[in-house]
Amino acid sequence: MRILLPTGEIAYPVVREAAEKYKADVVSAGRIAAFLTPKKLSDILSEKGGKYDMVIVSGMCTADFSGVRKKFGIPVYLGPRHAADLELILGSLNDLKLSEKIPADELITSMKKSEALSKIMEREECSKPDFYIRDLKIGGGSKIKILSEIMDAHKVPNLREMVFEFIESGADIIDLGFGFDASPGDVKSVFEELSGISTVFAADTQEPELIRAALGYADIILSLHEENMPFIGREVAKSGAAAVIVPNENTLEENIRMAENEGIKKIIADPLLQPAGSGLLKSLSNFRDYGYPLFFGAGNVVELIDADSPGANALLAAIAMEAGVSVIFTSEHSDKTKGSVREMRRACDMMALASDRPYPKDLGIDLFCIKEKRKRREPPLTYSTCDEAGEIYGDIEFDPSGNIRIGIEDGYIVAVHGNRAIKGKKWDDIFHLLLKEERLSLMDHAAYLGKELYKAELALKFGRSYEQDGPF
Repeated sequence: MRILLPTGEIAYPVVREAAEKYKADVVSAGRIAAFLTPKKLSDILSEKGGKYDMVIVSGMCTADFSGVRKKFGIPVYLGPRHAADLELILGSLNDLKLSEKIPADELITSMKKSEALSKIMEREECSKPDFYIRDLKIGGGSKIKILSEIMDAHKVPNLREMVFEFIESGADIIDLGFGFDASPGDVKSVFEELSGISTVFAADTQEPELIRAALGYADIILSLHEENMPFIGREVAKSGAAAVIVPNENTLEENIRMAENEGIKKIIADPLLQPAGSGLLKSLSNFRDYGYPLFFGAGNVVELIDADSPGANALLAAIAMEAGVSVIFTSEHSDKTKGSVREMRRACDMMALASDRPYPKDLGIDLFCIKEKRKRREPPLTYSTCDEAGEIYGDIEFDPSGNIRIGIEDGYIVAVHGNRAIKGKKWDDIFHLLLKEERLSLMDHAAYLGKELYKAELALKFGRSYEQDGPF
């Protein structure tokens, strides 16, 4: 395949190095690749005789090259936005259909993600579990299942909405927690409120009376040990529910034998993962083969460490994968762990893809949020003089059109001017409507609003709080 790669002087060395392996022609078309014009490309093709199957230009180009295609009969595709990614694109041309409108790095990211998710689904369909809970595969060769906890479910006012949110985020099992102040009536009311929702539910309590109230509703009981099994074990077995077995005064092995003697068939063994600083490393040594699927309480670790949750969830998912875990527990009790269900779903999917490779990287999916995998090298700025901005002095001049209050509500940016609110998902949509309706008149006010609206958009994107005039 004959490929022409027009680029700029700055990116030329990187493009030439990537092109050598694929025997593509590289030509310098000015200082900056993104500024390539249709006329310049036409001149280059005329000089070269037009003997190419395709031209790949910088993904940063905004010009319309359709005229060039008509004139020479050669498609002009957008390559990656950054020259560092070109080798990856050239190596994927047999599988990747390039676009004249969408940068190639966006296409390949989407393609790799789609391939990754398809591979996970295919492996899950072919896997053989230890047992089923409803239609959900548990253990065996199936992927790790995400169990998401709702603490004190009988006190949650928007319970159905929360359950649907967790399911959408990737939870396989919804764990309904009932504290010591809950009554059997509370347990039944909660399950009846959730009737009609098609998912696997767990009842999280160690009180025999509350467990008894959950039987017939719950698919899994958390947790059984030597103190409550004599009172409720036979009834759990008769209901057909699965049970998470934990150590207490007895060892985990002893309590598993007790559960077997009670007639419980679907057993999940929980060696009890301890928080960091309280025996995390020692507790990991208890994750071994007990003859049943393993339960891994990752949420207990993430909730009790002041660190961003994506990395913590990724590392715990990797440990769980190596330990042969079947069910991983996560929670979103605090603001800092909001989004942990989605993060743990992604992390466990990454580990499923890593099963046939040495490391969970370059999988097609990742957990990068703020940081990036590779730094991009932008062309240096060119200028002849430079002045330092300095600080703003003088009194603030208020916009005669009035002040605008900005906030975020229910997943939207909201701008309030007078008694009217404008809401949207993107800062520029709101800003342009404010301009169109002449709701701002000063340039410095416009600059300020752009900054604040974009801050609000970032707050939505990263699940953070927003305060007008405060730091992000």
